[in-house]
Amino acid sequence: MYTLAIHLYAFLIEIISPFHKKARMMRLGQWKTNSILREKIEPGAKYIWFHASSLGEFEQGRPMMEKIKAGYPQYKILLTFFSPSGFEVRKNYNGADVICYLPFDTPYKVRKFLKLARPSMAIFIKYEFWANYLTELKKRNIPTYIISAIFQPNQLFFRWYGKPYRNVLGCFDHLYVQDNQSAELLAEYQITNVSVTGDTRFDRVLDVFEQARPVPVVEQFLKNAGGEKQSILVAGSSWPHEEDFIIRYFNEHPEIKLIIAPHEIDREHLLDIHSKLKRPSVRLSDATEQHIAGKDCLIVDSFGLLSSIYRYGDIAYIGGGFGKGIHNILEAAVYSIPVIFGPKYQKFKEAKDIIAIGGGFSVSTDNAFFIKMDELLTYRDLMKEAGAAAGNFVKNSTGATDKILKQLPL
Repeated sequence: MYTLAIHLYAFLIEIISPFHKKARMMRLGQWKTNSILREKIEPGAKYIWFHASSLGEFEQGRPMMEKIKAGYPQYKILLTFFSPSGFEVRKNYNGADVICYLPFDTPYKVRKFLKLARPSMAIFIKYEFWANYLTELKKRNIPTYIISAIFQPNQLFFRWYGKPYRNVLGCFDHLYVQDNQSAELLAEYQITNVSVTGDTRFDRVLDVFEQARPVPVVEQFLKNAGGEKQSILVAGSSWPHEEDFIIRYFNEHPEIKLIIAPHEIDREHLLDIHSKLKRPSVRLSDATEQHIAGKDCLIVDSFGLLSSIYRYGDIAYIGGGFGKGIHNILEAAVYSIPVIFGPKYQKFKEAKDIIAIGGGFSVSTDNAFFIKMDELLTYRDLMKEAGAAAGNFVKNSTGATDKILKQLPL
């Protein structure tokens, strides 16, 4: 049944690819995988295979890849992605020796991939449970692990019909999970080769924080005409519905400036943002010294700078919480500023934890966002306390990468 579903999914991608950009990129990318492996896998070299579904999982695995690269030169890194949103952004990442798409999880493609890749070890990140890959890895006695995993009772493995899927977890030599609740849940089903090591994403966020470079044009934007720094709201990875109420609040509050980095930066979307603004704005790509003077809104129309730009904020709004789920709140929280996000955060442990310690706030309506912003901007001590709690939360949660590396048979 599982394999049939994968075949049907692959067929669907094939059918829609002429009309759907991401499906087309996935199809063409997978088509190139075998030739990439034939060309770049060095005979006799020992490869550790990391698989990340998309960009977020890549960022979780990145600290481990880079520490292995630096400390264990006898290994090379093979990195695969399932999603174009991961591969297309990181296809030139220099921390891996070989980067490609992961072919669909059908028995023939799995065997072909493993024959060409010949990994010495496989490491899956967070939510990656490909049954045929895992079964074949176990059959070939290739040590296989999952890192930064998190398990919840409503997952497929733990439903009344979930035993066949739960058996897949037995293919892992060890599971490194984020929290005690995951370990306890697995133990209820006699899965005990588990260690609670935390989330490696905290390590990555702290690395980015320590390496963050100044962005001079943004520093120039922060000040008003009198040379004084204004309060700055940074809206990161925002979606259209969120931009509606963020921009409405900004339009009505001349005492703040707005830096907005939308999740999608295509021309039509950027024009839509401009149409909603009633105060002077400029795109980052146009933000010369002459163009940025007197502007109240800076639109970030490129990728790669957001994690550094959060440092200039007094408050951050993190997008996605009115859709499928919030984006990375830790990238902002590490700078000791309070974070606000939408209502769909329940699947994100870090969001629940940061709310519990007072460093983050969820809003479920436009009006709730307005109230929270007014509260933080009016009561500055509250804003500083929330920011300090957010920063301490991130810095006190690091160390997962080293804990895992101490246990892996490298």
